[in-house]
Amino acid sequence: MIATQSRVEDFLSSNKTQFIIPVYQRNYDWTVGQCKQLLDDILEVGYSKKMNAHFIGSIVYIHDDAYTTSRIKELTIIDGQQRLTTLTLIYLALYRLAKEIKDEGLVNEINETYLINKFAAEEEKLKLRPTENNDRALKFLLRSDETEEFNDFSKLIANFDYFKERINKDIYPIVLKGLSKLMFVEVSLERGKDDPQRIFESLNSTGLKLEEGDLIRNYILMGLNPKDQNKIYQSYWEIIEKLAKDDISNESKVSDFIRDYLTLENRSIPNKGKVYLEFKAKYPTSTLEELEANLLAIKSLVKHYNKLINPKNETDKDIRLQLEHINRLEINVVYPFLMKVYDDFFNKLIDKDTFIKVLDLIQSYCWRRFIVGLPTSSLNKIFMSFYKEVDSSNYLHSVQKALLKLPGTSRFPRNKELIDSLRIKDVYNIKSKNRTYLLEKLENFENREPVMIESNTDITIEHIFPQNPDPKWKIELGTDDYNYIKENYLNTIGNLTLSGNNGKLGNKPFLDKRDLADAGYKDSRLWLNKYLTIIDKWDKVELERRFDFIAERVLKIWDIPNITIDDKIDSNVINIFDAEDPTFKKLEYAIFFDNKLEVNQVAKLYIEVFKQLFDLQPETFFTTEIGVKIGLTKAPEQTKTRSPTMLNDTYYIDAGYSNKDKFDRIKLALTTFGFEDELMIKYAEEDN
Repeated sequence: MIATQSRVEDFLSSNKTQFIIPVYQRNYDWTVGQCKQLLDDILEVGYSKKMNAHFIGSIVYIHDDAYTTSRIKELTIIDGQQRLTTLTLIYLALYRLAKEIKDEGLVNEINETYLINKFAAEEEKLKLRPTENNDRALKFLLRSDETEEFNDFSKLIANFDYFKERINKDIYPIVLKGLSKLMFVEVSLERGKDDPQRIFESLNSTGLKLEEGDLIRNYILMGLNPKDQNKIYQSYWEIIEKLAKDDISNESKVSDFIRDYLTLENRSIPNKGKVYLEFKAKYPTSTLEELEANLLAIKSLVKHYNKLINPKNETDKDIRLQLEHINRLEINVVYPFLMKVYDDFFNKLIDKDTFIKVLDLIQSYCWRRFIVGLPTSSLNKIFMSFYKEVDSSNYLHSVQKALLKLPGTSRFPRNKELIDSLRIKDVYNIKSKNRTYLLEKLENFENREPVMIESNTDITIEHIFPQNPDPKWKIELGTDDYNYIKENYLNTIGNLTLSGNNGKLGNKPFLDKRDLADAGYKDSRLWLNKYLTIIDKWDKVELERRFDFIAERVLKIWDIPNITIDDKIDSNVINIFDAEDPTFKKLEYAIFFDNKLEVNQVAKLYIEVFKQLFDLQPETFFTTEIGVKIGLTKAPEQTKTRSPTMLNDTYYIDAGYSNKDKFDRIKLALTTFGFEDELMIKYAEEDN
């Protein structure tokens, strides 16, 4: 590696040189704001008589002469693409201005010094050779006259237009002077001797801040020769990048996809900021053949991931509807499992009916948990390894059985728990996507004329008992019912419906809403208004009856598998978060991280749990409140610990708490670590 301080002018004017932006580089993405800052800096140093130089960072490149027989020297840019491309756009703006003011000397100087290699072959003529999508825009800018248009959007075109607008005949000499004072650190690497990937990682850690997917792309491609780079990029990585994208926002989801893929493969979820490191550990640098085999497996699932995040791309309307529902629920944690199930359907291991039933089952499980209010954190751990539960010979049954067996806060809520929770749940103030999901599913169940709330702006949510009721409501209901409904049922599903005439219905009394000509409940074809057409008043009794009417439909839509589980879990083994007050109770045993602990006292469980957690991740005890809560110390005599108990050879904790306080501290630690589902206990039977 050779690092030298150089002038930008000298670097760009190098004879017979081409600056290659390799396929593994992220796209050119400087904003107009960043362009403004650079041009302002150039003008400042151009005007200044005291400033002889202005530093703009570094440009790191690899000599790739070994891979070309050309007389043109190729420098592969691994850091500095954004600045180098933007400087080229500034020279292009100056070139265009020189043509306008008919300064032929300046035209030729800029063109032949900074933009092209005059006597090179056509493919080597441009000094800067960007990636394919930008190459077309750059060539357009170089050849275009004012009559030609560039039809696609390009950051190069947008930024060039900005520079062309700002750089005029009054200031261009200052711009040229400022450019002549720009300095940078030129870092030259030699392939085979230097480690470009390690240097790139170091640059990223000091401020480049690429996405995890960008780092993975560089890791895969950077060590290959240019021919193999293009082969791997075009055959694999480019396809992965195109499919792992949110079509609506045009946002890359490569990092998320690779994270889900690694979750599926490793049965553990990588930290969002460590996906690249996990990928490197899983796929160390290998032969080209091994790399292709690994990427082929990844590419085989990205087409399913594309449909999970973009349901409209699924051509089968029945499957597409299920995917739209899952997408609306925003349960991305199920993607690792569903990608594999999708692949089984694609490879005809299961039929369409089974696939749809699995998709529907996942919705029932997740939606019931949402209504009941169970923690979403447990879903991560369930689905990261859930595919191992699949029995290909009895596919659906095995998935149903595995979900029904889940204990504690991971459980599949049963019917009574679901209905009791839904009866009083505020479903009006939940996320709009979830609210729309609930109402659309209720309305459209077995409906041949489905109502799409999201796309039909005329259909809105209507409170039967209004949010700001007309005074007549209190007269008709009486104070007790009026207050009871307002305080307990206002935003529950029993009091909500859909209407295309919400503005007309407003805060009117119930009978006025029911009978309003061409706008009332009686004239509605919506299922959610069906019950409202046959009643003459709206009070607590009718609201609860309507809820029961809706509840029957809920249990049909979000049903629970009606199967027998042979190996039932001992119902007395419960998650510690669901356990009764442990005061005066003894334990029979506990299960922690799937290992049985022979502990018969809460005190023994307390010590064992914290020993294992401290061995697993000691730093968390010092960066959160856990250490303080348990009295963690090296010197119990100095801290006046009431009941010091050894945690290991160095540390003590205070064990002088009540059983209830010990449970509270254990639960705090499990929540902090994200291990809410990892500790099950069984109380010992009490002596009579």
